[in-house]
Amino acid sequence: MQEVYVASEWAWRRWRPLHPRRYAKPLIFHDGRVAFRPTTSATLAMFAWLPLAVPLALLRVALIVVVLPFSLAAPIAAALGIHCRCIAASTLRAAAALDLFVCNHRSLLDPLYVSAVAGRADLAAATYSISRLSEILAPIRTFRLTRDRAADRAAMQAHLSRSRRGGGGGGGGLVVCPEGTTCREPFLLRFSPLFTELGADVQPVALHSEVAMFHGTTAGGWKMLDPFFLLMNPSPAYVVHFLDPVAGGGGGGGGGPEVANEVQRRIAETLGYTCTALTRRDKYLVLAGNDGVVANNNKSN
Repeated sequence: MQEVYVASEWAWRRWRPLHPRRYAKPLIFHDGRVAFRPTTSATLAMFAWLPLAVPLALLRVALIVVVLPFSLAAPIAAALGIHCRCIAASTLRAAAALDLFVCNHRSLLDPLYVSAVAGRADLAAATYSISRLSEILAPIRTFRLTRDRAADRAAMQAHLSRSRRGGGGGGGGLVVCPEGTTCREPFLLRFSPLFTELGADVQPVALHSEVAMFHGTTAGGWKMLDPFFLLMNPSPAYVVHFLDPVAGGGGGGGGGPEVANEVQRRIAETLGYTCTALTRRDKYLVLAGNDGVVANNNKSN
C-alpha cells in the first residue's frame, strides 16, 4: 500500500520549511541536479552563475586533470576554489604503508581526493559503472569491476599482490567504495564485505562533501556529466578524514561482514552519519525503477 500525504488549504497558508529530522520518513534517496531550495532569489543567482560555471568547470578539468602533473593538482585546485580539509594527518604515515583504502561514496571524485591527500599517485579507483570519458580523464588509474563476486575478488587480489611484490605490471593500491553507489544525505548504505576477503589491512577514510548549487551525482542522468556538475559549483569542498587502520578479514572470508560493519560504523561515527542496511539496489529501485543494472543491447559496445 502506498502512503500519500495531502496538505490542507489551512496548512498551505501556514507553510514553512520543515527540518529533515521532522520528516514523516527519513530522506535518504533523492535525485535531481539542484542542491538548494529553488526560491526566486536563489534560482536567479543560479542562472546568473551558469555563464561562469560552465567555463570554470572546463578550466578545472583541463588544468587539474589533463594538463598539470598530479603533484601540482592540489594547490592549483585550491586557487580555483576547490577546497579540501584533511583531518588526522598523523595517520598519513601509516596510510603510506597500506594498499587498501576503503571510504564512503559521495561523488566520482572520492578516489582523487583520497589519492591526493595520501600522496599516493599509484592508487587505482575500483569502479563499477564509471563512464568511458571519466576513465580517460581520470588522473589516477581506474580498476573496473564486473559485479561478478568471484571474478572481482580474484582481480582485486591479483592487483594487490602485484603491489606487494613491488608495484610492477600495473600494480598499486586500491581505493574501494563498498556502498556501491553514492548517497547524498548523512547516511551510509550497507558496506559490501567483498573488500574484507582480500587478506589486506584496511585504511578507512571518512569523506564529507559540500556543494552549494549542483549535485555531482544522479541516478537517472548521464554519469559522464557528474564530475562536471560537481565542478560547476562556486566552491566545492571536501573533508577527508583518515581513521585508524583495521585488520582485514582474511582471504577465507572469516569475519568479513563483521569487519565491513565495523568499518561502516567507524566512518559513520566520525562523520555523524547514520548507518543503514539499504543497498545500491534499494536506491535505484526508489529513484530509477530498476535494480541499477541496465542491459546494453548495442552489440558494438
